[in-house]
Amino acid sequence: MSMNRALLGARRVAMGAIALLLLVAGFWASWESAQHVVLAKGREHGTLTVAACGEDTCTGRYAPKAPAPARSGLTIEKSMAVEKGAVLNVVLKPGTKELVRTGPAGALHAWLPFAGALLLASIIIAGGLALPRVAAATATAGAAITLATFTVL
Repeated sequence: MSMNRALLGARRVAMGAIALLLLVAGFWASWESAQHVVLAKGREHGTLTVAACGEDTCTGRYAPKAPAPARSGLTIEKSMAVEKGAVLNVVLKPGTKELVRTGPAGALHAWLPFAGALLLASIIIAGGLALPRVAAATATAGAAITLATFTVL
C-alpha cells in the first residue's frame, strides 16, 4: 500500500513539475515581447505604415512620435491581422531594429504564447493532477486571452 502512495505522490510531483515548466516557458516566451509593451515608458514610440510583408516580418515607413534619429530597416513580426497600408502603433525594442505593437492589441498578441501554455497545462492539471476545477480555470484563462487576441486584432 505504501508503494502505491509513493508512486502516486511521485506522479503528482512529476505532473506538477511539467505543468509548471509549461507555464514558465510560456511566460518567458511572452515576456520577450510583452516587456516592451507593459514597460513602454521611456522607450521610443511611433507608428508604422505597413508597406510589405515577407514570410515572418513586415516592413514599412516608421514615424516616431517624438524627435528621434532617422531609422530604416525596422521590422515587425507578421501576424494574420497585418495588411498592407495598415497603420500600427509601435514601440522600438531598445538596441534592435524590431518593433512591437502597443495598446490592447499589442499586449494581447504578446501574451499569446502564455495563453497557449495555459491551455496545454490545463490538460496536465486535469489528467495528471486530477484537479478538474483548477484545470477548468486555467483553460478558461487561456481561452479568454486567445479569443480576446483574435477579436482585438
